Amino acid sequence: MKFILREATIIDTQSPFHNKTVDILIADGFIKKIGPKLAKPENCDEIKLENLHVSTGWFDSSVSLGEPGYEERETIANGLQVAAKSGFTAIALQPNSFPVIDNQSQILFVKSKARQSATELFPIGALTKESKGEDMAELFDMKNAGAIAFGDYNKSIANANLLKIALQYVHDFDGLVIAYSQDEKIKGNGVANEGIVSTRLGLKGIPNLAEELQIARNLFLLEYTGGKLHIPTISTAKSVQLLREAKAKGLAVSCSVSVHHLVMTDEKLEEFDTRYKVSPPLRNDTDRKALLQGVLNGTIDMITSDHNPIDIEYKKMEFDAAKNGTIGLESAFGALMSVLPLETVIAKLTAGRNLFGIATTVIDEGQKANLTLFNPEGEKIFTKDSIGSKSKNSAFLGMPLKGKAYGIINQEQLILV
Repeated sequence: MKFILREATIIDTQSPFHNKTVDILIADGFIKKIGPKLAKPENCDEIKLENLHVSTGWFDSSVSLGEPGYEERETIANGLQVAAKSGFTAIALQPNSFPVIDNQSQILFVKSKARQSATELFPIGALTKESKGEDMAELFDMKNAGAIAFGDYNKSIANANLLKIALQYVHDFDGLVIAYSQDEKIKGNGVANEGIVSTRLGLKGIPNLAEELQIARNLFLLEYTGGKLHIPTISTAKSVQLLREAKAKGLAVSCSVSVHHLVMTDEKLEEFDTRYKVSPPLRNDTDRKALLQGVLNGTIDMITSDHNPIDIEYKKMEFDAAKNGTIGLESAFGALMSVLPLETVIAKLTAGRNLFGIATTVIDEGQKANLTLFNPEGEKIFTKDSIGSKSKNSAFLGMPLKGKAYGIINQEQLILV
């Protein structure tokens, strides 16, 4: 594989070519030469795309795919193809399949299914057996098999002692614990953010306190045990404050926010459309603005699509009964560009590599070609034709998105939309 990217603007603050528009010669999976108007070698293809921009490959820290067990929602092969066309050269796979990814053989299985893909798959092992929150899973064995972190997808650990022991246990092999934070007793039967909208619509509310109380508890446990903790998909202003204070103390804690929480509010629920039923729930605009500020000031480390395909039978139901979740890979970049500056978007879509212990690259001569290709300009309405996922449960349908991902270069492969 040998080709030249023509007139590509590089967005990589670590690269000597940052913000420069150049040609990039790639051969055998490596960047061979960077410069203006490069001569075309023999047997070399040229790639010319409108307003082409290039960054290091994007990483999504929370992707659910279904396989094994829920292939009707999504398969690993198609999910990774969707990720590639959406600009992601790597994803962290959530363990919420059937069976749950809670042992070494399951880690090896999902890795084997991704071996030929341009987008790399890094599995997250379940923290507890079958993600039931009762007994700790085989963490060390999963780490040796390739798990990059341990957590039960969208399930809090009610037993504080179990989380304490897990944090102490992974400390010995530099493991990372993911602690989704929502107090189930306070959440109760809630299905939407507790506030003016839920009251008006007659929906049972989930107060911000359900998240904030659990985050505070988990941070206290981290302070006691040491180690590393990641708190995913925070959704409230107070959560941002708690994380900022914890980092100021020097705790090794990171956090993420989902794209939909940065772009949408609970006002979307007016029509009882279950595409907007997610966990944690969409909050009000005060929380949304606090999350954006948390991204801009560095309190929030990374942004995830929190891609969660749900088959239509579980979404086309009355609001209370429908499953939580939205797909988000295809719409992630365009949605973020509507609310954040380009360099911030790229930084937050690549920061997860360092935090999850995955090798990073720089756009420079001699480096591995792990690149995302995109155009930050232009606007287009997001429709079903834009969705490559098997499930179509996107909260972004009908929304105007800014810019587009062209695809990726990774694993000696070029994947374009």
